[in-house]
Amino acid sequence: MKHRSILTLAAVALALISCTQGQKSPATPSFDEVLQSRRSVRSYDASKTISEAEIREVVAAAQEAPSWINYEPTKFYVAITPGKIEEVKGAVGRNRERLEGVSALIVTTFENSKSGFVDGNQVDPIGDMWGAHDCGLATSYFILKARSMGFDTLIMGGRNAEELRTIFSIPENETVMAVVALGYRKDEPKRPERREIDEILKFF
Repeated sequence: MKHRSILTLAAVALALISCTQGQKSPATPSFDEVLQSRRSVRSYDASKTISEAEIREVVAAAQEAPSWINYEPTKFYVAITPGKIEEVKGAVGRNRERLEGVSALIVTTFENSKSGFVDGNQVDPIGDMWGAHDCGLATSYFILKARSMGFDTLIMGGRNAEELRTIFSIPENETVMAVVALGYRKDEPKRPERREIDEILKFF
């Protein structure tokens, strides 16, 4: 009887191991897959939403972007409630037509007189253009992390900066950059053609 019980337990253990091995965890996309699948999406699936916790995860990844003396001048203002999303839609002009079903709208800014400056003194001729550079880097990390999590984005430069400043009470010492749409693609967008690499790459 004891021998039979041991055999039964062994069989159950083998069955559990077999079931566990048969369950595959969701595949994590490779970096190349993220690059190849990221698109500027202009049509979103309203049946799917993105949580505040997920947006925090995306922004945390954006913080890993390099910046001038690690100043991290980039800020993110997130419209996630329906009312606030509608307010921001009113500040993006014709881009509004591309935002149906979006889960969130994020306004990026950078703090002035940080990147390109040391102790408040400008130390590079282009000055605050380094702030725009660093904001662009952080935004790039943002959209790539978003894509790795299955989300989609659209970076919009056509926006009323002063209206956005009012909507989010953005202080005057920050420059308003882009509005980034965040959601799930409704349709599969086409990949636009790219320039020949030798047009943009020079070796010396």
